[in-house]
Amino acid sequence: MKHRDRVLTALQREIPERVPFQATFCPEFAKRLKKELGIESKQPYDPHNARWNGYELEKATAQDALQCSIGWTSNYYRDNKPYNDEWGVEWVVDTYETTYGTGLYTNIKRGPLYDEKNINSYKAPDPSKPELYTNLKRLMHEEQSEYYIIGRIHTTIFETAWALRGMDNLMIDFVLDPDRANAVLDFPHKYHQVVAEKMAELNVDMIWLGDDVGAQQSMLISPDMWRTFLKPRMAEIITAVKAIKPDIQIAYHTDGYNLPIIPELIEIGVDVLNPIQAESMNPEQLKKEFGNELSFFGGIDVQTTLPFGKPEDVKAEFDSRLKTLGRGGGWLCAPTHHVQLDTPLENFRAIIDSIQQNTYNGL
Repeated sequence: MKHRDRVLTALQREIPERVPFQATFCPEFAKRLKKELGIESKQPYDPHNARWNGYELEKATAQDALQCSIGWTSNYYRDNKPYNDEWGVEWVVDTYETTYGTGLYTNIKRGPLYDEKNINSYKAPDPSKPELYTNLKRLMHEEQSEYYIIGRIHTTIFETAWALRGMDNLMIDFVLDPDRANAVLDFPHKYHQVVAEKMAELNVDMIWLGDDVGAQQSMLISPDMWRTFLKPRMAEIITAVKAIKPDIQIAYHTDGYNLPIIPELIEIGVDVLNPIQAESMNPEQLKKEFGNELSFFGGIDVQTTLPFGKPEDVKAEFDSRLKTLGRGGGWLCAPTHHVQLDTPLENFRAIIDSIQQNTYNGL
């Protein structure tokens, strides 16, 4: 079975000969993994594949889906020193220490709309620039016959808006000045809708939308605020995309707890939910309540199991996800975030071993 056919089968909620797999890595873990696999490339690894990596790591780890990111989220991991992106967001670089060395995170310092006086005059970048789509076109041309292709537009609306305005400011606007909040939200919404439409026109298999609106045990904003500010915009993007390519799969990413809005995600056309953090939502409950309408993408924990467990713990978690999320098909196995620097290589290998050894056993 080809890689793309394996994913297509699973997302049709049928059973392929093995579970399909996709993963991304923080740059420092990718460097360790390249050394382990004997990959000589010196090109820095971009977890979102906004810049061309050659996909050596993805292919070497038997992945079935390849992704390319276009949009504001592609500005993460741009440099190892402070920088400004084309949206006017200022970034800083923070270090952290692990058993395996020092890592770097790029974090937002300040956005151009922190001062509300800038909102009326602000202009977002141009989403129609041909060069934005060069890498995706190359990926489609070179790899779609074998691999399932994902166009990634993570941080579609909410996260880009709070990067521009500041999270505290945007949250206050939601309550005290909804017109101002809507003006800010319009910038990422309109930009990323154009990107999504162009991805659909290029015939990607899946578009990965979403924003982190869930915390560990609750939502970051109330379901009512999500319905007011985010749901209609996301629905508009999905409707436009499916008008271009009716069979396209729409994945929606949001970390953490999001149970109250899942029925409405299905209502607006979401086909796949990501990343399925078991610390926040019960996989068995998700499969029971929504498995006839949703497929699931993720499920392998990067908070505890991958960094702090042993290979047998990883394999046990895989087996558990297979019996819940994967029962009857409908699961694309993936870590719940980029694999982090603090992850032992043997734990990551345990995912690959579990996938290669699994034959669904009649599930």
